[in-house]
Amino acid sequence: MDNLSRDLDRARGRRDALASEATTLAAQIAEIEARLSEEKKRRERERVLSEIELIKTRIKQAAGAFAPVVDGLSRAVESAAAVVPEARELNSFLVSVATEVDSVLDPLLRELDQRADAVRSGHAALDLPSSAVEAPPIELPKDTNERLLRFPAWLSRDKETDKKETAESPRSTAA
Repeated sequence: MDNLSRDLDRARGRRDALASEATTLAAQIAEIEARLSEEKKRRERERVLSEIELIKTRIKQAAGAFAPVVDGLSRAVESAAAVVPEARELNSFLVSVATEVDSVLDPLLRELDQRADAVRSGHAALDLPSSAVEAPPIELPKDTNERLLRFPAWLSRDKETDKKETAESPRSTAA
């Protein structure tokens, strides 16, 4: 009976030691999981911040490429205006586009900075669409004849078509 009592006490002692070790291991696992979660969040914040910086860099780079093109085109159009007075309309359009782009760039960059600050402080969602950073960087043309600025089709004005339509309209009403 004494042997059975000692065996029972030893078994209970081992059970208590194992239970204590299991509790300790569970606490260590919880601590490691918390550290792992924090590290994942930190890395995700760094990734998002890096992507925001990349977006800002691309915007600044594109704006840097846009301004000289508009300036060069505007100067060329000015000289063309001596021969074709309607070219002043294009020059006026170029100035208005450049002004509009310039007026929205600084607020856009400030908004990106605010979003980055929110990510740093943990007050913003950390998901960015993958298409936000997939576009290739803007490169200045190596050849000065390469077209940087391509206007959409609706913007181009075919003066001859307009003139033909206005010339045909009076005849059709007169007939």
